Amino acid sequence: MSFSHVNFSKSKDEDFYKVVRKRVSQYFKDNNISKYANTNMVLKTIFMITLYFVPFVLILTYFESTWLVLLMWVLMGFGMAGIGLSIMHDANHGAYSRNKHVNFALGKLMLFLGGSDVNWRIQHNVLHHTYTNVSGMDEDIQIDPLMRFSPEQKLLKGHRFQFIYAWFLYGMMTLMWTTTKDYAQWKRYKKKDLIKTQGLSSRKFLWSLITTKSLYLGVFITLPILFSSLPWWGSILGFVLMHFIAGLTLAAIFQPAHVVPTSTFETPSEDGTIEVDWAANQMMNTANFAPKARIFSWYVGGLNYQIEHHLFPNICHVHYRKISDIVRDTAFEYNLPYYTHKTFRGALLGHAKMLYRLGKYEEAPAIH
Repeated sequence: MSFSHVNFSKSKDEDFYKVVRKRVSQYFKDNNISKYANTNMVLKTIFMITLYFVPFVLILTYFESTWLVLLMWVLMGFGMAGIGLSIMHDANHGAYSRNKHVNFALGKLMLFLGGSDVNWRIQHNVLHHTYTNVSGMDEDIQIDPLMRFSPEQKLLKGHRFQFIYAWFLYGMMTLMWTTTKDYAQWKRYKKKDLIKTQGLSSRKFLWSLITTKSLYLGVFITLPILFSSLPWWGSILGFVLMHFIAGLTLAAIFQPAHVVPTSTFETPSEDGTIEVDWAANQMMNTANFAPKARIFSWYVGGLNYQIEHHLFPNICHVHYRKISDIVRDTAFEYNLPYYTHKTFRGALLGHAKMLYRLGKYEEAPAIH
């Protein structure tokens, strides 16, 4: 089922968001700190960019050992995911810096990962954050017919195995960026008139896609084939390995936050109305995980605090842990859920359980 528009209720749970925003704002004021990046964030930015680009330079200029070259591709995969989770993500939300030019420049790092920052902002900022887990609106759960991420989507026989094959498809995610996905999104967003939300014409955006993707493939495939010590097929293998690691890492962080047994997958009525407030929908369809895993949280850009991110996407992720207590206490005060898994492993198991149930049962009701 799809809708041309969806509206959230203005009369239920709306006070929660007003209060939690006021309290979080007061936290920054009381502590006299900016909601944007701090020194630690800048150091992380340098680290992630180095982790991605330095191994590539070594592949082209220094290492001759097959295993060392492949190791460099592996490191690039983690660097690629790190840039996506920790830098590009905040920048394209306008949360990295008060300076919009800094956000714009760092957001363009997406081009060096083989994707499109324009499509990303439409899919993620406009559709996913606005309509979280609303089937037909949130493209993050719209991967049919390959997978069924919502009880509202059609159940096919092959979905019974999705809890097994999902992990392979996740590894293909960023490879899809570099090849077909961005062009398919361009066509779809052109029809929906969404490209204009980014201040671009569809023609100009198409040419930018063709140009940037050609340059990306020329740099990250052609140069290793020409200058790496590996045979041409070895360079292709390294490129695919890098993307598989990055795609699997990204999906393993984002999917356990939304496609889990606690999610309600709110369904609009015939007139496109959802009978909960927007912020309440975020609380019902988002989950945190591994809140005490500091190093893990550092690497994944604080996105183990997905609840805080969805309520405050314009706040840099380095502050999520500190404001999480405020969000949790306020949610309980308004009788709203605050779901969290103690460990990342528990979150992954919850996601796998949901994939199994969505692949086997027509209704697949949520567990609360």
